Amino acid sequence: MKTVLITGATSGIGEACARRFARGGYRLVLTGRNEEKLKALCEELETTGTEVRSLVFDVRDREAATAAMASLDVVPDVLINNAGLALGLEKEYEGDYQDWDTMIDTNIKGLLTMTRLVVPRMVEQGRGHIINIGSVAGDAAYANGNVYCATKAAVKALSDGLRIDLAETPLRVTNVKPGLVETNFSRTRFHGDQQRADNVYKGIKPLTGDDIADVCFYAAEAPAHVQIAEVLVLATHQANGTVIHRETK
Repeated sequence: MKTVLITGATSGIGEACARRFARGGYRLVLTGRNEEKLKALCEELETTGTEVRSLVFDVRDREAATAAMASLDVVPDVLINNAGLALGLEKEYEGDYQDWDTMIDTNIKGLLTMTRLVVPRMVEQGRGHIINIGSVAGDAAYANGNVYCATKAAVKALSDGLRIDLAETPLRVTNVKPGLVETNFSRTRFHGDQQRADNVYKGIKPLTGDDIADVCFYAAEAPAHVQIAEVLVLATHQANGTVIHRETK
């Protein structure tokens, strides 16, 4: 039985990936900061016969992440670096220092920490697949997206660099870059302002976490000689990070 380790598994794309890989017959290792939500998700999935283990820690906490990975007695076949977030939508010169630190520490340094802790074990066992959740925002900056866009550009560069470093091994690296996905992403970005979050998706049918989970599962299940290096996934009426057609009533 294959094992998938998913960071940020308590909501959005991470939770959808947990459900999709469970249906695909994988053993799950789920991580997240919210112990209550993580426990509820694991208990729900266990009722379907899925073998699940939960690890409660913040990917920004390198010591906690290191301890959690040391406790694992199985080497994941798939690592989904999903934990990430956007905070704020201000001009770069008016941004919030704490928001910047949280995004950089989670989206970049957290991803690097998990990669450093897991991938050497994959190399040693001679198999593995790293799926990084990037964003269309990593292709080109958009107005007021500055630091978030920079972190997702870093995810692309780190994915490309890791793929080069692993070219002599059987390991694969995939960068999945979603566009508009209706999860708690925008609510988090706007610090809980639900009205502003809802406006992001007005007039367009956005992607769902399930749509992205399907892409991740497809990449993971591709034949061993096939490496899905990068996938840009957009809603039908979204052309790129800035061009979105919205229906008006």
